Amino acid sequence: MNTEYAELHCLSNFSFQRGASSARELFDRALRHGYAALAITDECTLAGIVRAWQASKDTGLPLIVGSEMHLENGPKVVLLVENLTGYQALCTLITVARRRAKKGEYRLLREDFDHLPDGLLAIWLADIEGDAQACLAQGNWLRERFAERLWLGVELHRGADDEQRLADLLALAQSLAIPAVASGDVHMHARGRRALQDTITAIRHHTTVAEAGHLLFANGERHLRSLDALAEHYPDWLLAETVRIARRCTFTFD
Repeated sequence: MNTEYAELHCLSNFSFQRGASSARELFDRALRHGYAALAITDECTLAGIVRAWQASKDTGLPLIVGSEMHLENGPKVVLLVENLTGYQALCTLITVARRRAKKGEYRLLREDFDHLPDGLLAIWLADIEGDAQACLAQGNWLRERFAERLWLGVELHRGADDEQRLADLLALAQSLAIPAVASGDVHMHARGRRALQDTITAIRHHTTVAEAGHLLFANGERHLRSLDALAEHYPDWLLAETVRIARRCTFTFD
């Protein structure tokens, strides 16, 4: 069985002091690996989306427009644009969240999600290591707002607890009747960019790389991995779900 995959959670260098690669580097790498599509999901911004669109045009690899967002006292999600209505809604969300915070920050509130239109898809990045009841409450809250447009993201990065993490996430998805999907939490196009990613992480936290410790990622797995590498870590059906989601995202700037 041939592996198909679309990366649905990827930061570019427009996620300030987080993403370590340009959109062009990301699209070139994704194309080389044979991805079906690539979502650029910078944190509460669409500032880099024009460059991503150009990289998509140059490579012929479909772009999915999206954004990673963390609600104040709430869940972390990746929002993906399905159509023009969804794009307009995402632009409005970002504008509202940025305007109520000081420059360079954002505040996204639960009330901002009360009347979202149907053109946005959501991937919930659940904190399964935190309070279990709070996690369940967040899942129920998201399900009420997104219904069949919600998935639970499964992100595995060669951690010692990957097998247990996968089991726990799938159990959570089943308990809430939310479908699961693989995603990569990509911060760089290639493993070789890890030194830069470590450096900008240290800068963000006002420390040095030598003293950053647990603030740094444990390894360099948050890059665009080959299809073979992904198939080693994820069940086929979780990878296949990424392509089904990508096919729903028909919005384009063309």
